[in-house]
Amino acid sequence: MTQDQAAGTSTAAADRRSVFGRVWPAALGVLVAAATAIGLADARDVAPVLAASGLVYLAAAALGRPAAAWPAFGVTFVLIGVAKVTDLDPTPWMIGLAVVLAVVGLAAGRRRPAWSLPLQAAAMLVLGVAALAAVRLDATAGGLVVAVGLLGHAAWDAYHHRTGRVVARSLAEFCGVLDVILAVALAVLVLTA
Repeated sequence: MTQDQAAGTSTAAADRRSVFGRVWPAALGVLVAAATAIGLADARDVAPVLAASGLVYLAAAALGRPAAAWPAFGVTFVLIGVAKVTDLDPTPWMIGLAVVLAVVGLAAGRRRPAWSLPLQAAAMLVLGVAALAAVRLDATAGGLVVAVGLLGHAAWDAYHHRTGRVVARSLAEFCGVLDVILAVALAVLVLTA
């Protein structure tokens, strides 16, 4: 192999890695959205995802580390997964965890800037209440609450991705793709039922 061929091979490999580095959050969002939506009969079953979406942002703000959103997502993923095979309702657990994280953040002095812990705590409150309310409504109204909540959170994701605030950009991209796809799938499910 000549030097030019070796350089071309390493350039091609680097290009493939850079493409993967650019698309993996969106691709993972598509995968998780599809896995969540397949076989779904009641859109209200996705309500815990609303609480999870607020929790991951709150965790990053409370800990002062954007990368903390990914482990927080892992915790919510496990809670929602456990709920699928047990009678556990993950939403109250996520709300409880959010309260603990807010206290930790306040104790660490993360009251400022206003767009960090205070705003993320308010968003968590809205999303947590929406998730709790959705499961108590009828299938149509509850499903639409979840779909609208996810679309609202997708806008939140887009803002945070653009500004680079609070969470890692990869998490904001992943979550935005997940939220939009799930919101559309839920709206279709609810409106065609």
